[in-house]
Amino acid sequence: MATNPPKGPGRRGAVKQRSQFQTPAGNWAKRDANTGRIMDQKADGTPFKGVRKEH
Repeated sequence: MATNPPKGPGRRGAVKQRSQFQTPAGNWAKRDANTGRIMDQKADGTPFKGVRKEH
């Protein structure tokens, strides 16, 4: 059975302690700002939502 979305605006603002960058293959990877470890990678080529980008 489907669930209802949360009441109110949901999460607001950027995700804390995270950043993202684009790999040479074109995928976006998410990095933990404290440890520097790569946490997750997206295969569809679109960036993560709400996560700041590294420059």
